[in-house]
Amino acid sequence: MNTSFFQDLLQSITERGRQLLDSREPPPGNAQALAEASRKLISSHGEASGVALAQQVLCAYRDCPQAQQKAFFDILLKDFAPPHDALAEACQRYLDDPSASNITALFQASEPPRQELFRRLNQAPGGTAELIAMRRLLLQELKGRPDLAAVDHDLQHLLASWFNRGFLVLRRIDWSTPASILEKIIKYEAVHAIKDWDDLRSRLQPADRRCFAFFHPALADEPLIFVEVALTRAMPGAIADILEPGSEAQPAEEPDTAVFYSISNCQDGLRGISFGNFLIKQVVEELAREVPGLRQYVTLSPVPGFRRWLDGLGDDAQLGAAAADLLKALKPDAPPPPRTEQPLLALAAEYFLHAKNGAGLPLDPVARFHLGNGARLERLNWRGDLSASGLRQAAGLMVNYRYELRQIEKNHEAYANQGAVTASPEVRKLATLSAKTKR
Repeated sequence: MNTSFFQDLLQSITERGRQLLDSREPPPGNAQALAEASRKLISSHGEASGVALAQQVLCAYRDCPQAQQKAFFDILLKDFAPPHDALAEACQRYLDDPSASNITALFQASEPPRQELFRRLNQAPGGTAELIAMRRLLLQELKGRPDLAAVDHDLQHLLASWFNRGFLVLRRIDWSTPASILEKIIKYEAVHAIKDWDDLRSRLQPADRRCFAFFHPALADEPLIFVEVALTRAMPGAIADILEPGSEAQPAEEPDTAVFYSISNCQDGLRGISFGNFLIKQVVEELAREVPGLRQYVTLSPVPGFRRWLDGLGDDAQLGAAAADLLKALKPDAPPPPRTEQPLLALAAEYFLHAKNGAGLPLDPVARFHLGNGARLERLNWRGDLSASGLRQAAGLMVNYRYELRQIEKNHEAYANQGAVTASPEVRKLATLSAKTKR
């Protein structure tokens, strides 16, 4: 109700401001016109006319051909950067006298005008959603235009402030949730595709299933991230035990385990702004209150880069031969045969404990997420996901990460400061098998 009230109020201000604008002036229709309107917006002082002008700029940007939208990014990079002379002068004043006032002046001089532009655009009704859409296109452009990173940095900086944990609202998603939101859950599911409404019902309606999502007041009906949970009597090793009808799932009358089996980010334009760590921790608190018999909190997680890593081991003098033998036995569209279990798990332990990216962190992105949140790598599951994507990405492998409440902060600190991978004795024992293969 409060969100609706403020939206109505903002729309009313916009309407009054629109009446103050020169109706004879055509709306901007290309990148240069957008830039001129943006300069006018930054220099404006009236609240109502400023909100109306912000809405006009956003609508014109949305209606521009994509080529003009991309050209607008170039203008933001070059013409809305910090003024060189003013910044140089502020730097010199600070070097001559590092006083508090000169630090403040340097900070103000170094802020790009495009940040103020983004702030003013955000005041328009629906402005936050439009800026997220703008960043989605900007991120696509970054692949071939790394020089636009400065524009992305400014926009991400502001979005991270606007979407910090204090503004997020946790809501449970169930079968009574409005259909418009349920449709988005189906659309945004990124780990285990939801085939149809019956499939969605099986994930939301049973007593041993939960789904939670973060929302933001500026995007009232748009989930930012959601997690699907199964309540079980044991730690599962295969996704079929959770998702497939008729699976031999443990009865949930007295569950002792909460299984986070799917976490999906929903807004591409918010990439790089982390919500998952807050989500898991708050969901753990919610479940602990609701189901006091829960004793362990674990994931059943995919391993999206494992098969690619295996395929690339041919040049590794120590692991290449073992990987080559394993790959000969693995078929891209068939479950891994029994003889592959031990070598696959041994190489998987090597992958998780020793394979690093350029920053010295675990190569696997899901591992980086959970280890960074303070989880422990608990168990490797051979034949955990026999779907087409599971075989293609990980040769059927899945893993369990365990969130042990008393150890989360200790594990997080070890990972953040030393890059340490906290793993169970079982996983470390598998790594010794891989070491024997090297010899």
